[in-house]
Amino acid sequence: MSKKVRSVRVPKELETLNLSGIIRECESHLRDLESATLLKQQGNQEAAEALMKTRQADLGRKIGKLVWEARVHYGKSRED
Repeated sequence: MSKKVRSVRVPKELETLNLSGIIRECESHLRDLESATLLKQQGNQEAAEALMKTRQADLGRKIGKLVWEARVHYGKSRED
């Protein structure tokens, strides 16, 4: 299933932002949410909480890196 972003307004600094990458990370996060829900239903609440804490930190770090890369690219293009 192909996912394409057609139109999004973003600041000039983030025009090179990898939106497909962000959507992919969010999809992974949703799958992990489903896994955590299943773990909780099976009675393994500690594992579910550990999975969610780890995944939330990972999601924030990965999206932050994508934003940072877009800003670096913008800064380099302004210098040229």
